Amino acid sequence: MLAEKVELAPPSAAAHKSTFFRQSGWLMIANIAGGLLMWAVHFLANRIGTSAYGLFITLLTAVMLVPAIPLQMVFAQQTAKALATGGERELAALVRFICLGSLGIWVLLCLAVLALQQSILSFWGVSDPVALWITMPILLVTIWAPVFMGILQGQQNFLWLGWSMMSGGIGRLGAAAVAVLVLHLGASGMMIGVLAGAVLGLLIGVWQTRQLWLRPPRTFVWSGVLRQIIPLLFGFIFVQFLFTGDTLFVKHYFTGSATGAYGSAGTLSRALIWLVGPLATVMFPRIVHSSAKSEKTDIMGMVLLGTAVLAIGGAAGLALLGRFVIALLWGKDFVQVAGPVLPWYALAMVPLALANVLVNNLLARSQFKVVPVTFLLSIGYAVTMVYVNQRFHSLVVVLQTVGVFNLLFLAACAWFTWGDKQHPVRAG
Repeated sequence: MLAEKVELAPPSAAAHKSTFFRQSGWLMIANIAGGLLMWAVHFLANRIGTSAYGLFITLLTAVMLVPAIPLQMVFAQQTAKALATGGERELAALVRFICLGSLGIWVLLCLAVLALQQSILSFWGVSDPVALWITMPILLVTIWAPVFMGILQGQQNFLWLGWSMMSGGIGRLGAAAVAVLVLHLGASGMMIGVLAGAVLGLLIGVWQTRQLWLRPPRTFVWSGVLRQIIPLLFGFIFVQFLFTGDTLFVKHYFTGSATGAYGSAGTLSRALIWLVGPLATVMFPRIVHSSAKSEKTDIMGMVLLGTAVLAIGGAAGLALLGRFVIALLWGKDFVQVAGPVLPWYALAMVPLALANVLVNNLLARSQFKVVPVTFLLSIGYAVTMVYVNQRFHSLVVVLQTVGVFNLLFLAACAWFTWGDKQHPVRAG
């Protein structure tokens, strides 16, 4: 007797929304917990001295120059598209090519650093090369990690993406505490912590995605891949510059005490993006998958509404309670400078949070016309920030400028989402 075939009903809209918010909530927890653990490493500064801590910040800044988030988004898009269209073997070939190619470039960079070691150490005013050489493997891992985290995101494997994010903070704080408090290794110990956290996060990503990148590779057409990768990469790089560029200008034009207080206000305000960012992180691969299969989805509108509620509520909370939080975490001396700028900083992050949702939707659908506009905005932003800092030398004016350009970015993304009649983009 033949078994009766049972048709399973597709998940309901309520089930989809429940899954989405469960995944987003988990990533919010992982994002904030991982960020707090990484931030906690800086409490070890008083155990290594001002000079060693300055070297640590310099080396950490060099690592942060790697465009990790843009790389992750590129591989999230490539993975989601490959899973939707059956291109897993081409994806495996791309992953191996990028990893092996970056390894080759890294080896050349190590040789250059070896040849210029004394000049680099002299420029930074240090004599111990250990911390410098610990930084080199960190750079390689920082390039590889977003590749595999992007695959996790593209697979919608948000459970292990979250653990990968948190493990970076756990490994960094744990290893740095042992290296500094027990072994007394100074800046080198702090960098060992960074390396341990980066490797731990990478290993989770490598292991959890092995079924994809270990597949027999198949040759892919470079021209088609580059048409997807280059706009994605540069689009998210420009977004990252709008998100973090103000700190670079403030550090150049203001003194140490002002920059420290400004940094405390920036840390709290950017936490709004850490809070709402996981909504777009979960949304992105779903839209890539739906777009590749020409399916409709209403997820973008839901994410935009959720982002607006959380970002506006968070900004209002910071405006009311931010001074107390700054005094608690950084001390009362920071409040005098950070207190007046914090409401402006938090307000400036709201349009950026909303624009981030729209630009993720556009780039997930391969609607790249927004990229050159974002590039022009970035150029205008940089030129204006130089003028504002030279002419006014006011942190409030700096943040008003940030807010204006974030509003312009939001307006551009909104136009290409709803107003571009030639190439309309579905809002969901």
